[in-house]
Amino acid sequence: MTSRVRLLLAASHPGPTVAVTVLATVIAVAVGHPVWSVLLVALAVFAGQLSIGLANDWIDADRDRAVGRSDKPVARGLVPVTTVRRAAIGTAVAAVLLSVPLGLVAGAAHLVLVAAGWAYDAGLKRRVWSVAPFVVAFGLLPVVAVSADSGLGPGGMPAMWPAPWAIATGAVFGVAIHCTNVLPDLVDDAATGVRGFPHRLGLHASGVLAFAALVVADGLVLVGQTTGDDPARGPALALAVAGAVTVVVLAAVGIRLVLTGPPTRTLFRLVIIASLVVVVQLALSGARLAA
Repeated sequence: MTSRVRLLLAASHPGPTVAVTVLATVIAVAVGHPVWSVLLVALAVFAGQLSIGLANDWIDADRDRAVGRSDKPVARGLVPVTTVRRAAIGTAVAAVLLSVPLGLVAGAAHLVLVAAGWAYDAGLKRRVWSVAPFVVAFGLLPVVAVSADSGLGPGGMPAMWPAPWAIATGAVFGVAIHCTNVLPDLVDDAATGVRGFPHRLGLHASGVLAFAALVVADGLVLVGQTTGDDPARGPALALAVAGAVTVVVLAAVGIRLVLTGPPTRTLFRLVIIASLVVVVQLALSGARLAA
């Protein structure tokens, strides 16, 4: 049983699953939600991301076997496809149930977010609109984390709602994640008929777009931190500017690597580091994340 659970976790794309869960949790903490609300956001998002990752490996099982994906437990025959399918459906049901106590708006936003991930797995990854699920999902993530369990205010809107720049940051961040996610799989995808948005752009354009999107995302965070009724001042302002400069430098190095050679692990490390800087910037934004 322990071995089966470990294999299912490996099939769930644990890296992205944990990363998205941490991002949602960081935002929920930053806006001042109580501990139990933060925990609820984390559990709901974690279940949803597990279901998306498991659905991906279930639906792509034949394709992964065809290209010899040794990192996929299903492709290696270590866990049956039926087991992964049942786990994907079970975690999706859990995500739906955990979305209910988030409140009407946050719960609905999370269900749309999860549906976007499943739509990508089910076929949108093969279309020119493959980037759309990422834009929708990451754009809605601040809505889930900020509006969770906040009740309704005037006009039926949530008492807490993310600032427009936070939603825009999430949407742009989604573009970067999508382009980065497919870079190492371009050859395998071409062999199995996957022609999504980054595939049509090509290696160089997709890599450049990924890093450019990260710069734009961090720029939006910087605008959110330095404008409005309570702009960052003193050390907070210095940290905000330092974060933005760091992302720009990382992006410049990454773009140079993209244009001068094939995708390597260094590229993905740079993206991860730049993404972490953006996440830290979001955490430091605190109450500014809420409109």
